[in-house]
Amino acid sequence: MFNANVGSSILVNSYDAGMEAAKLAMDNLNEIKMAFMYTSCEHDQEEVLKGASEVLKDVPIIGNTSFTGIITQQGFIGGNTFVGIMVISSDDLAIGIAGVEKETDAREAGQKAALDAIENSGKKQIPNYFYMVAPPGEEESYLKGITDVIGRVPCFGGSAADNTIEGKWKLFTNNGSFADGVAVAFFFTDSSFANEYTGAYRETCNSGVITKLSGKRTLVEIDGEPAIMKYSKWVSKDPSKLLGGNLLLETILAPLGVKDRLGDLVAIRHPMFGNDDFSMNIGSNLAVNTCVIQMESTTDELIYSVETALKDLKEKLGEDISALHLIHCGGRRAGIGDRINEVYGTIKKTVGTVPFIMEFTFGEYGFFDDGNNTCGGLMLSFTAFGK
Repeated sequence: MFNANVGSSILVNSYDAGMEAAKLAMDNLNEIKMAFMYTSCEHDQEEVLKGASEVLKDVPIIGNTSFTGIITQQGFIGGNTFVGIMVISSDDLAIGIAGVEKETDAREAGQKAALDAIENSGKKQIPNYFYMVAPPGEEESYLKGITDVIGRVPCFGGSAADNTIEGKWKLFTNNGSFADGVAVAFFFTDSSFANEYTGAYRETCNSGVITKLSGKRTLVEIDGEPAIMKYSKWVSKDPSKLLGGNLLLETILAPLGVKDRLGDLVAIRHPMFGNDDFSMNIGSNLAVNTCVIQMESTTDELIYSVETALKDLKEKLGEDISALHLIHCGGRRAGIGDRINEVYGTIKKTVGTVPFIMEFTFGEYGFFDDGNNTCGGLMLSFTAFGK
């Protein structure tokens, strides 16, 4: 039987906050196998871990800092001192959790994390599915390293975030917190699992071929034209207004998208920064000679897409849901702004009393049908655990 419970705290003292959230999450549960933990970047993460571990003892912990807050059954919990913990209890579940700081190569770090997670699980087979957290920047390379070890296994997860996009994010396991590396949780279980991975944006008729990149994440030209110049024509905006950090906010409702090889999934690519040469820094990897599509949405649609994604997730699982792990892009959350309580209302209306935790990330990972695991931005990665 798969069960979960969620606890939270807004205590100022980091140690006390970790302890309080863990105590509330532990309430009336036995056979606890793991804990997801999400915190404010303003906390002392080592102290939060110490406080949580004082209560959870040897229960393995994995998590990261979340952008501006979390959402649970108690509502939106924000500010500079939030901690949220979801514990999972099951007699039919083995967990292997590992965290690895990057030394030189992200793919190698992913490989090591996968090997360590298998060893920590006590199992000799590949997991049924896994969770990954990394910092923004090299998510695809960490994922490739994990795949090198275990092959094509469904994944969900998200990138650590801070409140100001200045690198104050952290990810963590019981062994401590770090800013650059990867952490994974491998799930070995016969219980049902489903993931709904979507941007929930509409395609427009505006599209073009990537003709020049710098590295993997700087979009220099679309159809041979400077990327911002091309994009500005699509959205009818002054290109000078899309430079610097303005680009991030201006593209929340009109980002770019790339289709998978079958056309089933459009992975959103969020333009993050406009450079003086009118190139764009993008939040996920791109490839030359592939197509980017201008996508669109409204703030209302960002909010209510949560309900649609949850309903689609329920249908995919096909049975009663025990718990929900909800990853929501921090950029979407910024676009929603003061209407964030409407997101809570939508979740509550759709899932009733099912325990859940929602974090806000700077990158989202998931999969769709038989497609590969994918990293994107401005997306939702909603995961349901069955009974």
